[in-house]
Parts: sequence; C-alpha cells; structure tokens
Amino acid sequence: MIRATQVKGQHRFAEAPADTVVLDFDDRHRRRMAMTGTRGLEFLLDLENAVALRGGDALVLEDGRLVEVVAAPEPLLEIRGHDPHHLIRVGWHLGNRHLPTQIMAKGLRIRRDHVIEAMVKGLGARVIEIEAPFDPEGGAYADAGHAHGHDDHAHHDHGHDRHDHDHAGHDHGHDHHHHDEHCDHPDHHHGDSHVHDHK
Repeated sequence: MIRATQVKGQHRFAEAPADTVVLDFDDRHRRRMAMTGTRGLEFLLDLENAVALRGGDALVLEDGRLVEVVAAPEPLLEIRGHDPHHLIRVGWHLGNRHLPTQIMAKGLRIRRDHVIEAMVKGLGARVIEIEAPFDPEGGAYADAGHAHGHDDHAHHDHGHDRHDHDHAGHDHGHDHHHHDEHCDHPDHHHGDSHVHDHK
C-alpha cells in the first residue's frame, strides 16, 4: 500500500488532487492510519509524529501525488455571550474542563454535549445547535505540518472531561494547549472516507 509520509499545511492546489479524504476532528489527529479517499484511493498515512491536520492540508504520497484533507461537518454547539467579558468567562469554564474549543469572532464552538450545554446555559449564555467543521484551538502551536510530538493512541473515553489539555482561556480566552496524547473522543466518520486505526 502506498504511503503518505508528509503534510503540506494549507496547501494551494495548482492542479486537482489525486483524491480527497473527509475527516472529522478526531481523525485529523493521527500519526499512522489506513485511509480510503472519496474516489477509492487506498493509502497509509505514515508520519514520523502525530500531526493535527486541518481542512485544506495536503497529504504527500510517496510518488509525489497529493491527497486533499477536508474537515467534515460535525454536530456542534455555538455559544454566544452577552458581551466579550461574559464570553471569556464561559470560555474559562470550558477550559477548566479541558474541552476542545473553537474561538469564533462572536462566539465559541464545542462538540455537542448535553451536560456542558446545561452548564453553559446556567452561566447565562445562548446556545445554538449547528453542523460545521470543528477546528478548535491548538493548531497554532504547530509548524507548517501542524506536528505534535506524540504518537497516536486510539483510546476512546466517552466521558465529558477529555484529557487533551485544551485550555479554553487563561484570563483572555485563547491560550489552548492541545497535545492529543490520548485521542479519547468518540469516533465520528463522515462522508465517503473510511478510516482504520493501526495500533
């Protein structure tokens, strides 16, 4: 099976990619994993270190062809506050629970979670259910390939306090540290991509 051994971050495709993989947030944080593109190309992602892939990245195959990474829509909660100070306060509580959080211009996005939704509403925030790609804070700490120096482990913990060390706000709401040592999220596979973990 041909391997993809490099990542080109936010690549500008000059020509059509060889194929496309549609991946949710969990499956965009891997080191080694068999993948099948939407047009049937089978390959092995085989990177030196675990990488936080983002929509628009390109996986480089051994023969030089590129595979485009598309971030799959996921069920999310968009959280709106009364004002920036209120939103920062909500962000602090999310960070205190180590929840991956995406910071938007006028709100915060997290994965749907009924317990957290109730907590956020209790803090006076408004919550909107949406479907959108999830790109939480953490990628900014990676270089061009978004590399994190941790191997991928497929432990799936369905608890609410995920241990990926995403801190949604130390006083100002955007110091997030996503190391993804455990990848303890439920699996959500979208689109036509098929993903198989290699442990």
